[in-house]
Amino acid sequence: MKATMKDVAKLAGVGVGTVSRVLNNGSVKASTREKVEAAMTELNYQPDFYARGLKMKHTNTVALILPTVWHPFFGEFAYHVETALERQNYKLYLCNSSGNSEKEQEYIQMVSQNKVDGIIGITYSDIDEYISSNLPFVSIDRYFTEEVIYVTADNAAGGRLAANELYRRGCQNVAYIGGYQETPNETKSRRKYFEIECRQLGISYKALDMLEPLDHLSERVTNFLLENPDIDGIFTINDPMALAVIDMLEKIGKNVPEDVQVIGFDGQKMTEGDPYLVSTIAQPTKQMAEVAVAKLIAVINGETVEKRTVLPIKFGEGGTTKPLVRNDFA
Repeated sequence: MKATMKDVAKLAGVGVGTVSRVLNNGSVKASTREKVEAAMTELNYQPDFYARGLKMKHTNTVALILPTVWHPFFGEFAYHVETALERQNYKLYLCNSSGNSEKEQEYIQMVSQNKVDGIIGITYSDIDEYISSNLPFVSIDRYFTEEVIYVTADNAAGGRLAANELYRRGCQNVAYIGGYQETPNETKSRRKYFEIECRQLGISYKALDMLEPLDHLSERVTNFLLENPDIDGIFTINDPMALAVIDMLEKIGKNVPEDVQVIGFDGQKMTEGDPYLVSTIAQPTKQMAEVAVAKLIAVINGETVEKRTVLPIKFGEGGTTKPLVRNDFA
């Protein structure tokens, strides 16, 4: 028969309330905690955290909604979120939405059902009506309302920096290549401010911005490159797109960075200590995760936090750009 909390209390010689405090990391004498933990081990007691969550309206679990786990940035972000949650004795419930708004709505309802205490979400779906100020929710890279907390890298500065780095490396005919969603989000600032900076720098600018999902990507990008043979620098929406563009450039006989320099966005690496896979505008992924976790747990605990956090980006060389020929920034 499965051991119960009462069995643990009886064997340890304490009350059920004391066992509960041990399970919830409450204030208990060290000697008492040791007795309770020894009894739990002897009885092979496994707490039913879900049932306790329903009763106490607190689960010590946070849901993370991602569009996909295939994208390297999302995978790295999830890793850092889980690490930050572990330090606070929270568990992670990973929700891979595949950009499906109905799935995201179901995940959001988990809070009201006391299955999770709060949500960190990277979502590009039309779910605005389900996000409110009384929901423990931290949005990443997307503004909902003034009352909803969101954390983002400085995408506008990233777009400007990409233009400057290409310019400082001698580029005069640049392009932006990316995909976009119909819902508003901060990533759209990458293209917008890249274009603004190119105009201020006086360099030629073209764009291939495709509505997601990206069907026939290789064909569309290849045609764009062939139609614009003078392009000598490219900024892409993210690092996976940069890698794809580099592959297409090589297939049409262009060398990177000799003929065309390429800068991505995210800061993708194979492992933490490795160099960047491409020259990139690196997001502070770990810091974004830690800030999001800290804000969410503060809200869960009834605290008031700053609603908007914008974190700095930086340029990281990854072998797909040339050395500097100009030292001046615009």
